[in-house]
Amino acid sequence: MKFNTRDIDMLQGSLWDKIILFALPLALTGVMQQLLNAADVVTLGKFVGKNAMAAVGNNISMVGLIVSLMMGLSLGANVVIAQNIGAKRIDRAHAAVNTAFVLAIAAGFFFCLLGELLVEPIFYFLEVPKIVVNMAENYLRIFLLGLPAISLYNFEAAIFRSKGDTRTPLIALATASGVNILLNLIFVLQFGWGIEGVAAATVIAHVISAIILFVELLKSEGVIKLDLNAMHIDKEELFEIVRIGLPAGIQGMVFSLSNLLIQAAINSLGADAMAASAAAFTIEINVFCVVNGFGQAATTFVGQNYGANNIPRCKRATWVSMGLSAIFMQTLSFFILFFAEEILSLFNSDPEVIRLGVIRLWYIVLPELINVAMEGLSGAMRGYGISLTPAVITLICVCGVRLIWVFTAFAKIPIYATLMAVYPISWFITTIFLIAAYSYHIKRLKPARA
Repeated sequence: MKFNTRDIDMLQGSLWDKIILFALPLALTGVMQQLLNAADVVTLGKFVGKNAMAAVGNNISMVGLIVSLMMGLSLGANVVIAQNIGAKRIDRAHAAVNTAFVLAIAAGFFFCLLGELLVEPIFYFLEVPKIVVNMAENYLRIFLLGLPAISLYNFEAAIFRSKGDTRTPLIALATASGVNILLNLIFVLQFGWGIEGVAAATVIAHVISAIILFVELLKSEGVIKLDLNAMHIDKEELFEIVRIGLPAGIQGMVFSLSNLLIQAAINSLGADAMAASAAAFTIEINVFCVVNGFGQAATTFVGQNYGANNIPRCKRATWVSMGLSAIFMQTLSFFILFFAEEILSLFNSDPEVIRLGVIRLWYIVLPELINVAMEGLSGAMRGYGISLTPAVITLICVCGVRLIWVFTAFAKIPIYATLMAVYPISWFITTIFLIAAYSYHIKRLKPARA
């Protein structure tokens, strides 16, 4: 099989350098995705006010809920195509690429419509304060219009990742991020559109990133080339994509659902807490992008080598990914914690917002090492095609622990620090069960599908 200059041969040779080459552009892609949101938060915090900033903060978990499901489905496409490439089933890989593209478009429009219908009930459930509810609703309704483009970009990026190319999606998103920042300034400072302007800028940026990857897929040679004349749904590949991707999406949604619950508790503490959480989340998610990048590296490297029935290399890829993730993540975490106040002040200069933001960063960024195990083990299991188990564990442990915590510990001591403590506690309990599940499944692996 031929590889272009951006492809990575995952089936032979050393692992650590290839995993770094794969994971770091993927982590930077995640950072760029968050930069789209950060640009919104910074622009609103600096030029509109903390209420507008809090309004966007209320949308973070809701947007994450829908986007997580689409990203999970796209991860299913990544695994299926990677396994076919590893097994040298080129026709099946082509079929999976075509199927993933059609599914991306369908899922994007479906969730766009569903989201628009659910906006008002969700804000009612969250008890969003009246002072920010109208701004929050306007932002979300405009943002949802971009879901088809977001879905398409994620599936297109998954197709590139399946053969080891994580740089092309990064270039596309970096271009879109630059456009987003420029449009934010034009729409807010020049046209005075406020929160509606930053939402429109974000939608345009997502459309640009999807178009760039679409053109690249049409120009590609080999296994991932997109042929519009041969576009169709292959039932076998669709089943595999959904079987692996849907539980992965649900796993991501579980975190967003639990964050919705926590967001409702944050709302009860006032606008300062909401603004602080919006700013701190925008910072801390970049640490998670590093962890997630190496977790997806485990998924793809395991997927290709499992397709080739090279189980020992699958195991090595898992542990190498986790080790490298810990090193890079800890380095970034120390930097963020050391300069926490200075970084938070870039979003908002209010002393109380900064104080609460620092509390959140210490509770979430410092124990992020636990997430290395969570993402690494979950990613490896998905690479083997085992996607339901980590999803169920996450659903029970993360949602269960956070639900109990909010209605017991936080209800008894309703302060910001009490609420933030639930993050590392829920991570730790989930990781214990994931370790047990990984050990169980790795002893009972079956050969990859023929």
